[in-house]
Amino acid sequence: MYTDVTNTIRYIGVDDKDIDLFESQYVVPEGMSYNSYVILDEKIAVMDTTDDRKAEEWKANLKKELDGRQPDYLVCHHMEPDHSSLILWAMQEYKDMKLVLSAQAVKMIPNFFDGEQFDGRLMVVKEGDTLSLGSHTLQFIAAPMVHWPEVLMSYETSEKVLFSADGFGKFGALEFETDDWACEARRYFFNICGKYGVQVQNVLKKAATVSIETICPLHGPVLKGEALSNAVKLYDTWSKYEAETDGVLVAYASIHGGTAAAAEKVGEILRQMGCPKVVVSDLSREDQAEVIEDAFRYPRMVLCAASYDAGVFPPMHDLLYHLQIKNYQNRTVALLENGSWAPTAAKTMRALIEPMKNVTIVEPVVTIRSRMKDTDVPQMEEMCKALLA
Repeated sequence: MYTDVTNTIRYIGVDDKDIDLFESQYVVPEGMSYNSYVILDEKIAVMDTTDDRKAEEWKANLKKELDGRQPDYLVCHHMEPDHSSLILWAMQEYKDMKLVLSAQAVKMIPNFFDGEQFDGRLMVVKEGDTLSLGSHTLQFIAAPMVHWPEVLMSYETSEKVLFSADGFGKFGALEFETDDWACEARRYFFNICGKYGVQVQNVLKKAATVSIETICPLHGPVLKGEALSNAVKLYDTWSKYEAETDGVLVAYASIHGGTAAAAEKVGEILRQMGCPKVVVSDLSREDQAEVIEDAFRYPRMVLCAASYDAGVFPPMHDLLYHLQIKNYQNRTVALLENGSWAPTAAKTMRALIEPMKNVTIVEPVVTIRSRMKDTDVPQMEEMCKALLA
């Protein structure tokens, strides 16, 4: 856990080790952190609140750091409830405090706090606006659609700290933090922000114009030094939809095991052909968010699926739907279908893939009938050779 970011910027966030699904869909076996900070100066700024799941812990952390002082500003970078749930409590508790937020966030206040207007206590800021706290000055950066339209980031100019909202966040409570930031940050990025690569690139360009020594995200560890530099490089790669690691994801959706056996054989063939990294994933059992992460991590993918109800087995349809909405692009894909009497999986998969930007489907498309035969292997080898070419 953090006790401070700098001597005057204090961490008041909380760990949620009991949550099982973040946003009711992402498995988080090591929980989640809801980060919040307070800047102590002539005037005091509280940087976001927390999820109401951890309200009492956050209130205690805030009051401890305030040590009897009254905050002047509450900066809302993001209106999503895991960061804004305590706004109403804070505004009622500290009657002279002003709420600092974007114009788009103002429109969202009635959505979350019915009947509340905070009349006369709203400070609406936009790109380039500044807020002086004394020796600290906040400069606001508009970050629309990273990953909501109202998002702000702020840059503290004296200590060179970027408060990055959900940018540079990751899954996991801080208590369980390891040196491997990228693993859960990657899964977080592609599933939470993956659709918005262009918008992330826009913010990275703005951030490149200032000197940043510390990044304070709303989830995950505070980043400094080499960890910060590596994170920025990865965000640049991820948001450009470029492959990070050479290799192949083999994702399969199998009903009775025949397609699974074929997928494992494909993985074996790829390794024999010298592919540096092969990941074989069972879509019926493995965490889909993890598979999506791997789909974006590697430049190539093999999709192996059974036919089902004149279409494709639903776990594969689910994966392709999610890749569509997360803006999957700039990749090469091979298809293997299974069908006992009327194979339809490849046709269905192709129809889902073709609208994706710059995704190439290699030939041949392989069809097996119920169970892989020795006679299927040469065509599978041909498919793998075309994929790696």
